[in-house]
Amino acid sequence: MIRVLGQDYALDDPAVIAALAGAAFALLLLLLLILAIRAAGRSARAAEPLARQMAALAAHAQQLGLGQEQLRGGLQTVSDTQANAQAAMIQTMERRLASVQQQMSDRLAENALKSATMLSEMQERMNETLHGSSKATTASLTQLQERLATIDKAQGNIEKLSGDVLSLQDILSNKQTRGAFGEIQLNDIVSKALPRDSYALQATLSNGRRADCLIHLPNPPGPIAIDSKFPLEAYEALRRAAAPAEVKEAQGLLRASVRAHIRAISERYIIEGETADGALMFLPSEAVYAELHANFPELVREGFAARVWIVSPTTCMATLNTMRAILKDARMREQAGAIRTTLRQLHRDVELVVERVDRLNTHFTQARGDLDQITTAADRAGKRAAKLDSFDFDELAPEADNIVSLGQGER
Repeated sequence: MIRVLGQDYALDDPAVIAALAGAAFALLLLLLLILAIRAAGRSARAAEPLARQMAALAAHAQQLGLGQEQLRGGLQTVSDTQANAQAAMIQTMERRLASVQQQMSDRLAENALKSATMLSEMQERMNETLHGSSKATTASLTQLQERLATIDKAQGNIEKLSGDVLSLQDILSNKQTRGAFGEIQLNDIVSKALPRDSYALQATLSNGRRADCLIHLPNPPGPIAIDSKFPLEAYEALRRAAAPAEVKEAQGLLRASVRAHIRAISERYIIEGETADGALMFLPSEAVYAELHANFPELVREGFAARVWIVSPTTCMATLNTMRAILKDARMREQAGAIRTTLRQLHRDVELVVERVDRLNTHFTQARGDLDQITTAADRAGKRAAKLDSFDFDELAPEADNIVSLGQGER
């Protein structure tokens, strides 16, 4: 970097390099001029050519000076252009910086507005959530209080039920009251499954025995008896037994009690010519029924052999539904004659209806023919009326001079 006349020039600038080259060339000419002057004394002849050469060199030096001046002017122009470009670039940078600052300010303001809006929305949502949570908590507490009240009520019912269970155990511990309980349960099941006129409670048979329930089935199979007095003491003993010896003893007691009860039902309630060839032993507990089928299948088989069918409340309901279908079928057979008579009468009524419909159809056919004739006559009359409308009555009208008054006679 060199400084000339207050201006800074770079050494790698082509204009500077050209100016330096011109200066070196001028310096070389001056050296040659000096050498020529020194050699002037040597040869006068050589002075004139040398003078001419010096003049030419001076002309060249002048031209170089002019070129240097032009170069200096070009360098000044370049310097001014660079200064103007630098100033324009600075202004552009300032404008861009101002624009960027404005955009950043706008974005910051927009972000601040968005942040404020989002914070407001979040606050509203939090308020709504807190309000909803408060309401939900209040509702949950209310429901919890209601459930606690329900639990308290249920606990009271459980305590009452416990007392009822104790009283039920007391009832079932007595043989007579247990029999009454079984009869009540059997009565409830039978009343729900069968019509009232198809069974009898505490029915007395010809042998003097009284059946808890006697179902009036048609022959065959005939009336069938149901017994509800089951020996529950043996089952309770089996349920309370803990030691293997106690369990075995209780099983033997239950087996003997059930066999005796099956034999008693077979002897008391199966009467040839009076009842069906079988009877039902009603167990008022599903647990006893399941115990017999699970652990005492031989007792069930012995009951089948003795024509005594063991039923629980569930299987008894299914059996009674089958009996109801049998009763319905028997009553339908009893009413078959009346149904056939009614069907014959219905068939005759249908035939009468068909005959009357045929007659009515004939009348309708005749009426349709009359209507067609009336329609034809009406069309014909309409056509003739149309012809009358097409006549020109003005041509047939008499002239005024030829009109004679009705009041005047011929003279």
